[in-house]
Amino acid sequence: RTSPMKDKLLLIRKHLKQGTLRKMWAQSKWILQYGRRYWKAMVLYTLLGIAGSGVSLISSLISKDLVDIITGHQTGKLLATFAAMIGFSLANILVSQASGYASTFINLKVDSEIKNDIFAKMLVTDWEPLTAYHTGDLVTRWSSDASNISSGILNWIPNLIIYTFRFVSALAVVLYYDPTFALFALLGIPFSALLSRPLLRRMRNNNQKSAAMNAKMYGFNQEAFSNIQTIKAFDLIRFYTDRLKNLQTEYIRMRLDFQKMSILTSVLMSIIGFIVSYSCYGWGIYRVWSGAISYGTMTLFLSLSGQLTGTLNSLISLVPTAINLTTSAGRLMDILNMPRDDYSQTEEVTQLSDMGKKYGIRLEISNMSYKYNSGTEVFKNVSFEAAPHEIVALVGPSGEGKTTMLRILLSLLHPYEGTCLLKSGENYNNSLTLSPAARALFSYVPQGNTMFSGTIADNMRSVKPDAADAEIIEALKLSCAWEFVSELPDTINSEIKERGGGFSEGQAQRLSIARAILRKSPILLLDEATSALDVTTERNVLKNIMKDDYPRTCIVTTHRPTVLTMCDRVYSIHDMQCTLLNDDEIEEITRNF
Repeated sequence: RTSPMKDKLLLIRKHLKQGTLRKMWAQSKWILQYGRRYWKAMVLYTLLGIAGSGVSLISSLISKDLVDIITGHQTGKLLATFAAMIGFSLANILVSQASGYASTFINLKVDSEIKNDIFAKMLVTDWEPLTAYHTGDLVTRWSSDASNISSGILNWIPNLIIYTFRFVSALAVVLYYDPTFALFALLGIPFSALLSRPLLRRMRNNNQKSAAMNAKMYGFNQEAFSNIQTIKAFDLIRFYTDRLKNLQTEYIRMRLDFQKMSILTSVLMSIIGFIVSYSCYGWGIYRVWSGAISYGTMTLFLSLSGQLTGTLNSLISLVPTAINLTTSAGRLMDILNMPRDDYSQTEEVTQLSDMGKKYGIRLEISNMSYKYNSGTEVFKNVSFEAAPHEIVALVGPSGEGKTTMLRILLSLLHPYEGTCLLKSGENYNNSLTLSPAARALFSYVPQGNTMFSGTIADNMRSVKPDAADAEIIEALKLSCAWEFVSELPDTINSEIKERGGGFSEGQAQRLSIARAILRKSPILLLDEATSALDVTTERNVLKNIMKDDYPRTCIVTTHRPTVLTMCDRVYSIHDMQCTLLNDDEIEEITRNF
């Protein structure tokens, strides 16, 4: 059987091997980068806390004097001391309320700023690794974990200083009046430290489980509410309610396990508190009877003994709070330490965009290869090109990589080989490589319904905030959407529900295309964007897009060959290749559709 000391050493060694302590240190440094931004708020909060502790301590000393005056029948000082006690009690209330208001104000401000900063960083995180996380998990990390960080930044270090000041000042007063009383007042220290050990051992693991469970619950609810139509259509109501019950049962079991440990700890701490309090009472009575101290001093000691025990427990509670903070920091760092989008080419993109308004932009892909993070190869040495005033189609079976190709063009995915160039100028002699900054040159209409809740005009102006009503109407006409929008009572100010509710799939697609046209980007990507339209409307939309005087390059992915005759070039994506089709091959696809 190993000794307790050896067990401790083995545990520390295990944590060091697993890198737990190193991770906590790295997470603490990450938190401090935000703490440095708000040092003034932390100083203000600390000063208010120390002021409140000072006023409370002075009130206790005045209470002592008041008791001594009453028991000693010193009526001459009674009125002044009573008035002082009332004054400091009022001051304590005012300082407490001011501290509470300042704390709330600062917390709200810092919480908003930190969430805004983390939200912005999440949005520029590389897209592909981000897709490994459920959106519910991302929202939980952004909301709950970011709030933990903002609260911890403002409270942890200031509270450490405030509680330390409160403990030391109370202890100093006790030692000044009667050093022997300090021994009884500090009886709870070894017991509190001993009881904190099992709590601390499980705290980090419990926090991680709780955060993961909250994310799972949020994700389930989010998916269920956003897919009510599908749940109803497949008669999955019983299935989803049973799933929710199972999740709730798992959540309740986890919370009750945590609560049992908390109750046991709380009961033991309360018992220790009773022992300390009654020991102080007994010792105080003995010291009064022996004439060593006055009644007022005993009252002071009893008050301060509770303060010492409470403050000590507060100091000990900062340890699990620190663990909770580092857990939240670790969950956020998992996301924020991912590769970021590179916007260093913003100036070059702006220059190419200015040229593109006159000459358009040519796209050239040469010997490009790409594979997923899982290792699955999607493209191998593929090449294709698209020029201004052209419609270029990408066709092929589902799952072969058409959408993946568009994501590569948008720099959402990154090839490991080959060149992807954007060219403009009179002879296309100005070029730059594809990058996240180059997304400013693209308009994109993805598969599915991508309209947001709000008015039609709101959706349109999300891509061009200064767009006039006439511009919006023109874009709606080009996408063949004006024919139904014009009949709405509020036309472009008509409301769109969540996920495009209130409009058919075909109408929502035309609105999405109008939004992309309004942006007036040199390159337009349409990913199955006309799949819900009838053949006539589909052809009219593409004709309108290309008869526009703007030198636009249009790339479409499609399963339907009905528009292939309108395209300048058609590429077949199949077996990791992108092959240019000739007229006979295009005719065969159309014939066999």
